[in-house]
Amino acid sequence: MIRFLSVRNLAVVERLDLELQPGFTVLTGETGAGKSIVLGALGLLAGARATADLVRTGTPKAVVQAALDTGGGDEIVFRREVTAQGRSRAFVNDALTAVGGLQAMARDVLDFHGQHQHQALLDPHNHLPLLDAHGKLERRGGEVAAAFAAWKAAATELERARTDRRQNVERIELLEFQQREIEAVAPDAGEDETLAVTRRRLANAERLASLCTAAYAALYERDDAALPALGFVWRQVEELAAFDPSFAPYLEARATVEVQLEDLAFALRSRAADAEGAPERLAEVEDRLAALEGLKRKYGPGLDGVLEHRRKISAELDALRGAAGQVENLTANEERARAHFLDSAGELSGLRRKTADALSRELAPLLERLSMPHACVHARFADGGRPPERWSARGIDDVELYFSANPGEAPRPLARIASGGELSRVMLALKTLATTDVPGKTLVFDEIDAGIGGSAAGSVGRMLSRLGERFQVVCVTHLPQIAAHATAHCRVAKTVRDGRTVTSVATLDEAERVVELARLMTGGTSPTALAGARALLDSGQRGNDSVENVAAPGAGA
Repeated sequence: MIRFLSVRNLAVVERLDLELQPGFTVLTGETGAGKSIVLGALGLLAGARATADLVRTGTPKAVVQAALDTGGGDEIVFRREVTAQGRSRAFVNDALTAVGGLQAMARDVLDFHGQHQHQALLDPHNHLPLLDAHGKLERRGGEVAAAFAAWKAAATELERARTDRRQNVERIELLEFQQREIEAVAPDAGEDETLAVTRRRLANAERLASLCTAAYAALYERDDAALPALGFVWRQVEELAAFDPSFAPYLEARATVEVQLEDLAFALRSRAADAEGAPERLAEVEDRLAALEGLKRKYGPGLDGVLEHRRKISAELDALRGAAGQVENLTANEERARAHFLDSAGELSGLRRKTADALSRELAPLLERLSMPHACVHARFADGGRPPERWSARGIDDVELYFSANPGEAPRPLARIASGGELSRVMLALKTLATTDVPGKTLVFDEIDAGIGGSAAGSVGRMLSRLGERFQVVCVTHLPQIAAHATAHCRVAKTVRDGRTVTSVATLDEAERVVELARLMTGGTSPTALAGARALLDSGQRGNDSVENVAAPGAGA
């Protein structure tokens, strides 16, 4: 709700400060007094296009700002500045913002009727929520939204699994190739180190054979061989131990020493014999080491790394092959979620069509009272519903409200209604029956009295008054029948001061309202005109308690 409006140097308005009240407020005044400028100021705050000719002649810039009560005890301030060069800046709570951002925020607090570019109901995207609100289908809509979210989640998971499967095919092929390559070599832990020692031995086979033969001869075959000579040594030690017991421990080691020397001799003889087949065995070892080195270069760094990679390949292949079967399960889940969404959305679509029929029937008498006896509004559903790519949390329906003013006239979308007065009255009837606006929102009506009078004007006034019970309603009018139903009345006046035209706005008290109503009725303030104005005002205020059986919002099917 707009609590305070301030305008500086906008067109003929030099300075204007206006406190707006809750409920239904009318703006009246002579033609050309500047009523449209007040609405233009609100339009700038709603994001309307700004041009240099809006700035009062001789001033550097025009400034419009409004303090809005958000309903939770908080206040937000919108400000728009337009320079004499036509540049525009927008602010929210003194923070610079893009005009588009201001426009988006203003949609939640301001709704214009009569200036097409600001009307939320001219956007077909807002027509489905209107039907749901009128039919009290919000709960069913919530169920459809939940089903849609579940289906989209299932579809996303399925698509991800299908993408993964396509990618996994290549991954599995790569891993299987690597697995076959490693298994073809079949390495064992530490095998490379063992083979490196073997290769060293085989590469030096001749030298090893020579050393083994010489050492063996020294132990066994030569005349001075160590093992035969060792028998003489042990006999001498035995005789020594008889005289000196300290030599006895050496005799105890005799068996061990002899066994070790004999083992050494046999090992020397065996290794010397092995050297005969060294070239063939060396080639085998070299080939095996080359194969292991190839694996280490690709999957290492060491042989332990190769073995760990083989283990990981096996585990990943098991996981990937298991994931391939998930696609079938996810496909079934997606199909179930899709069917549930379509069932829920189909039921909601049927209820919406019934609601649309009820809305059209209930609008007819309202439009008749608004001097449009042959007008009709109906919701047009797209044949066959929306294609799957356009399904949404709102369901499968594609709906737009169409309007026809006269019999035989082809219905047209609301956005293509030419007459601002017609459009304003259609919007008034729609908002009287059904609205998605939050309580406290400011609704601005312009041109709503175009082409009407008499009882139709009284009906407009009563409907606006009823809307004022839930919203802040601001209406420009020339008709006393409408103004008499307002809870607050502001008069826009134009005067000339120091050779310059100045527009001002004043909130009228009850006596001043009677005078203004008399002026609207007869153009004068004779006693007869004042008496008629007083009677009209009293009747209007009493009549606000009765709205000719106008249905409350959401009264449809």
